[in-house]
Amino acid sequence: MNFVFISPNFPHNYYNFCVNLRRHGVTVLGIGDQDFYELSPELRHSLNWYYRVWDMRNLDEMRHACAFFSGKFGGLDGMDSLNEYWLETEAFLRTEFGIPGVQSDAVGAMRHKSEMKKIFASANVPCARGRIAYTAREALEVAQETGFPIVVKPDGGVGAADTHKLSNPREVEEFYASKPDAAFIVEEFIEGRMLTFDGLTDAAGDIVFSASLNYDRGVMDIVNGGTDMYYYTARQIPADLEAMGRRILKAYALKGRFFHLEFFRRPDGSLVAAEANLRPPGGMTLDLYNYSCDMDVYDMWARMTAGERAEQFKYERKYFCCYISRKNSKNYKHSHEQVLQRLGAMLAWHGSLPELFRQAMGDYSYVVRSPREQDVLDAAAYIQRYA
Repeated sequence: MNFVFISPNFPHNYYNFCVNLRRHGVTVLGIGDQDFYELSPELRHSLNWYYRVWDMRNLDEMRHACAFFSGKFGGLDGMDSLNEYWLETEAFLRTEFGIPGVQSDAVGAMRHKSEMKKIFASANVPCARGRIAYTAREALEVAQETGFPIVVKPDGGVGAADTHKLSNPREVEEFYASKPDAAFIVEEFIEGRMLTFDGLTDAAGDIVFSASLNYDRGVMDIVNGGTDMYYYTARQIPADLEAMGRRILKAYALKGRFFHLEFFRRPDGSLVAAEANLRPPGGMTLDLYNYSCDMDVYDMWARMTAGERAEQFKYERKYFCCYISRKNSKNYKHSHEQVLQRLGAMLAWHGSLPELFRQAMGDYSYVVRSPREQDVLDAAAYIQRYA
């Protein structure tokens, strides 16, 4: 099997996917814009070949790389970056070279939030009311229908970048007077707690593993407000959440991919779909899955990619596993040394993430786990208590 991995050096932990692919007998072919000798030793040793391009956004360069691989190694059997930014590039190249997976005609529903709403509707899953608004006047028309506050975000955006909560007409006018040159979707603001239905499907669309995350607040609030954050894996997935998640996966006919489906739990207990991210969740989350189940999700993906089916995988959600962040700008009551002493055997990892992730994920972080939910919540309160 010949598998093309796009941008295998980013994020920093994705080299694990290539290492495990190679271990399971797959020929791993990397494309990236970093010099080969600047890649980590682990990544270099996992690649059968690496093709450096100067601009990964240049489709001609990417096409030439795939043509080289096809000529040297024969047919290409798979391709991915596991990164939302490259969804359209991957789909273009798969279509050009006859590679199985998401094709160009299907990528829009995975990339654009306005198209996601159509998928949610077809799956009979409620979502926030809203639509693309190109002008302040159109945005105010949405607000008239839903009431303030409203949320504006790029229709094709990644993560919480350029996502804002607007509370009155003046803020709408100010935003549209200076907004980036992109299509923005305007939605009603949903009051509620954020949670997810996550996992991986095999080549037949069956779920290999599933998980759920509980967040103390939304990423938009963290990025725009500069607040601390924590989130943690659940040991049991609520039945209504899993049912809605499975309907969305069926509507997408999702095969051989990770999924990270975001929802809000309203105060009345009802669920509202927010977004469908058909890739792994970011930051440390893959490692949270590993710590929560004592498994290796990187190896699980590689085995699935190499042809194993869902029934061949076994796992158990043994722990609540929590990611807890701190900001350098905050003054905390407990020192780093006190935190380490307090956490003891609960501590699975601590350290800093790359600079790119720190606005949302914090400057320094701790990962803790316990069979008891209250233990990880108490740890978060201790770590983030201000002086």
